[in-house]
Amino acid sequence: MSRDNKGRRIVVYPAYIDSKKSRSEGRKISLGKAVPNPSIKEIIEASERLGLNPLYEEKHYPRLKEGKGRVLVDKKSGKLEILRMIADEIRKMRGITG
Repeated sequence: MSRDNKGRRIVVYPAYIDSKKSRSEGRKISLGKAVPNPSIKEIIEASERLGLNPLYEEKHYPRLKEGKGRVLVDKKSGKLEILRMIADEIRKMRGITG
């Protein structure tokens, strides 16, 4: 059974893909796929490269007091898959292999 994702968006906070954060601090993907200290700017650029139509919002992540900003992206597949794709694209942008 497939859901229609047309017009739907997901929220991406930097903590979701940050290898410096623990799962309890909000990291959603595995350490091996996460990137250290991703910036909002990097998330936006990676999302643009992936065709996810990013939209910046100045909201802070509820679990953490520091850091402002989140990015809304088109939901073209599952949330975790999109987070992994964004992290992989940031790795490419930084020139990190592995």
